[in-house]
Amino acid sequence: MSVLEDWMSAVCDELGLERGDIDRDLVLDLARDVAHGVARPGAPLTAYLLGLAVGRGAPARDAAARLTEMAEAWGAEPAAEPAAQRDVPEQAGERILDEA
Repeated sequence: MSVLEDWMSAVCDELGLERGDIDRDLVLDLARDVAHGVARPGAPLTAYLLGLAVGRGAPARDAAARLTEMAEAWGAEPAAEPAAQRDVPEQAGERILDEA
């Protein structure tokens, strides 16, 4: 077993999670896409937010696909546009969770 697999098993045990329920590659791929398309510090934050959404009932694969689409489109937006004025790209799809 690799160090990463050992770590994941230990963390799952500590948090009372089933190791088989964790899709390591899904999370790592999302983190890579955000790190490259948005900013490196966004990778762990996005992974955390994905976890929150999944904990609230969002399907992990759907939520990760949506976030990956957003990250890929993020770098394609004009650099001169202030971040506060950016809209989520329409082609990225619908929101994963309804407004509470």
